[in-house]
Amino acid sequence: MPVVARGLVTMSMSYLGSERTPAIWRGPMASGALQQMLTQTKWPPLDILIIDMPPGTGDIQLTLAQRVRLDGAVIVTTPQDLSLLDARKGIEMFRKVEVPILGIVENMSTHVCSKCGHEEPLFGEQGGQMIAEEYGVSLLAELPLEIGVRVSSDQGIPLVQIETSEALSTYYHALASAVQTAMSAQGDATEFPTIEIVDD
Repeated sequence: MPVVARGLVTMSMSYLGSERTPAIWRGPMASGALQQMLTQTKWPPLDILIIDMPPGTGDIQLTLAQRVRLDGAVIVTTPQDLSLLDARKGIEMFRKVEVPILGIVENMSTHVCSKCGHEEPLFGEQGGQMIAEEYGVSLLAELPLEIGVRVSSDQGIPLVQIETSEALSTYYHALASAVQTAMSAQGDATEFPTIEIVDD
């Protein structure tokens, strides 16, 4: 059974153990767990299913592309060069398996001072915009690094449901709208990709 909280229906590998139990799984085990969560969870009718994945282009991503009809992928990055490198690899992989790229989200675009509101680009500037232009996709959002995000997460309350965070939650409402628009533009994908792995 999925865990339901504040209107969101969720399932996670972290629910399978205690807070101190690490999930020490090799690629095939992790891929199998993902497949089980997708196919054996008693999902109610959903408007949209979001699958949050770790960085990389390994077994989990390949399993997902093979087993699930995906409407698209949202690539999340920070502005710094190392994160952009992973983002490029992710885009190339999803394109190779014919999963549409809905767009780029730049997280931690700026740090917002909780005292004065000054914004500073701690991790670099416009990395998300650069990679979006490089691949001809949309920059869906630039999300600031702001203490309200951490506080709401620690409290278990979605940021968009906290009245005092109205200005900050605007970023997330805009992102949700941009993703929905990008998905609508993709139409209905119907074919699974054929993936062949060749050892060099």
